[in-house]
Amino acid sequence: MAVTMADIQHLRKMTGAGMMDCKSALNEAGGDFDKAMEIIRKKGQAVAAKREDRDAAEGCVLAKTEGNFAAVVALQCETDFVAKNEDYIALTEQILDAAMINKPATIDELLAIELGNGTVAQIITDKMAATGEKMELGYYEYITAPYVTSYIHMGNKLATIVGFNKAVSDEQVAKDIAMQVAAMNPVSVSVEGIPAEIKEKELEIAREKAREAGKPENLLDRIAEGALQKFYKESTLLQQEYVKDSKKSIEQFMKESDKELEVTEFKRVSLTV
Repeated sequence: MAVTMADIQHLRKMTGAGMMDCKSALNEAGGDFDKAMEIIRKKGQAVAAKREDRDAAEGCVLAKTEGNFAAVVALQCETDFVAKNEDYIALTEQILDAAMINKPATIDELLAIELGNGTVAQIITDKMAATGEKMELGYYEYITAPYVTSYIHMGNKLATIVGFNKAVSDEQVAKDIAMQVAAMNPVSVSVEGIPAEIKEKELEIAREKAREAGKPENLLDRIAEGALQKFYKESTLLQQEYVKDSKKSIEQFMKESDKELEVTEFKRVSLTV
């Protein structure tokens, strides 16, 4: 059976593979599209096995909100060249849309979602065959809250989602807080959200620094507590200085808009150092 250009273009649309790969797969499959897709998928699996030890540090990070649900995904690859490709960004958007529709609880559930031409995991494998690069769904995070917002930093390497306890009257306030999370990378919303082990680690680091500086042993705990308070100010969202106005904290900025407004949680995904 002769393979036509229309056949090749159709298979390319289905798999994202290159024109020559699609032509070769169709010829090998005798024009059978299902067999051709399996050939391309096996090629992707071979690429995955061959490049298993490669570092997929580049990629595309996207976030989206709908109703009271927000999600962020990161599709990772080896090079920035692939990450910036329109088809690659479109694939990331397709995966994110699947998350928005199905609201999976885990990344494994997201990978198992059917997208028409296979599961999310299989379609990522197909893309590996097309690019010859290792790819993986590195991150999937979501938030459910009465009000949610998202922020995607320029270049698609960093995105945040933030949940609030109620509707936000000024959408820019919510956006600014999402941008704050992106810029300042807080550990938690408030002091209460910081794990006890992190607090203890910060105290121990501060004690050791003070000890090395020759401070008296009976003052170490007091010095460490002061350092911990500084850590809170730098690392908890509500206590951080607002990046657009360092004279006020994020909590002060937020309460100026609505005294009852609270941040319930946030997620931050970044592929940058």
